[in-house]
Amino acid sequence: MKVLIVRVSSLGDVVHNMPMLADIKRHYPEAQIDWVVEEAYADLIRLNRHVNKVIPYAERRWRKSLLSSATRAEIRAFRAELKREAYDVVFDTQGLLKTGIVMGMARIAPGGKKAGLANGTEGSGYEGMSRLFHTMSVPVDSRTHAVLRGRLVAAAALGYSIDTPADFALTPPDLQPDWLPAEPYAVFFHGTARDAKKWPQANWTVIGQFLTERGLPILLAWGSDKEKREAEQLAASLPNARVLPRLPMLEAVLLAGKAALAVGVDTGLTHIAAAYNRPTVELYIDSPRWKTEGNWSPNIVNLGDGGHPPSVEDVRSAVRVLLN
Repeated sequence: MKVLIVRVSSLGDVVHNMPMLADIKRHYPEAQIDWVVEEAYADLIRLNRHVNKVIPYAERRWRKSLLSSATRAEIRAFRAELKREAYDVVFDTQGLLKTGIVMGMARIAPGGKKAGLANGTEGSGYEGMSRLFHTMSVPVDSRTHAVLRGRLVAAAALGYSIDTPADFALTPPDLQPDWLPAEPYAVFFHGTARDAKKWPQANWTVIGQFLTERGLPILLAWGSDKEKREAEQLAASLPNARVLPRLPMLEAVLLAGKAALAVGVDTGLTHIAAAYNRPTVELYIDSPRWKTEGNWSPNIVNLGDGGHPPSVEDVRSAVRVLLN
């Protein structure tokens, strides 16, 4: 059986889509699974041991130069690659018009189907026009967890039940960068594009001091100049903390996947640490916890909820439990 998954972004959503692959392979061990994803996340998808082929999608870059001959040539090549196989099932688990169009480009085998979401969940960016490209639309509850959405669509289309915890099937990147410590370390994923999702700097300092007392080095990642300044301010008050260089995707994945402890706000790298089942404390400050909380492993502690951020003592207690 040949399967195509269309899930192009964003980082956390791409990670949360992965368990549907393990489900498919559990019930159809010979299935060949290809995946269309934004080019920035292609290397991450290649770490999933159930993926046969990654088809990079560069819509974010293409739309900046749609009229150039080079961009048009890339789009033609993408369409040709998409049509190279005749798929038995094509899944669009994002539910946007653009992902529906990609689904529409894909070729299906005789008797094949194109399956996607019949509706969005609460607060999602779902676009109903995406259903125009389906031959099968799967309804989900308005408060369905991000991991469960894709699993439900695949189960309905392929005729099985979900009866196992989420399995992300991620292998570690084969890298040994200079910044990677030989000893166990903690990582703080303190940065996020939306300020409302951030935890106060003073709280991070308290948790950092607690870890310093336990002799655990702290690595601070960042993704923008603003986040770098925040990391430098935090490191200035923590003798055991180190600000990392800007990391390419696979090194950022390695950072999350090797951590002895990850503490982070609701952001992609925090979810990657949880997907690797690392000891992880997820902090929900402004976003609802039900959407993305790590509920597949006792190594993950989820704290706070939209509008009800966790206290320092909540986080310190969780860290104490995970490290003991």
